[in-house]
Amino acid sequence: MSISVHLDELLAARGMTLSQLANEVGITVVNLSVLKNGRAKAIRFSTLSRLCEVLECQPGDLLRHQPSRETPRRRTR
Repeated sequence: MSISVHLDELLAARGMTLSQLANEVGITVVNLSVLKNGRAKAIRFSTLSRLCEVLECQPGDLLRHQPSRETPRRRTR
């Protein structure tokens, strides 16, 4: 997957556990774990917004795009 999730780094920097974050965001630990481990196929903007509020971060602090070497770049005009 070309999107990586940096939830572990943000949790460590804030001294929070996954359970604490799940409670504050209002999602299950299981769903948050799926996101943390890079197995999520999608994330709702409302969930992303709530994560950013609780972690006091921007979406770019949480998610990063890493282009695949296999996929050629398309040129746009």
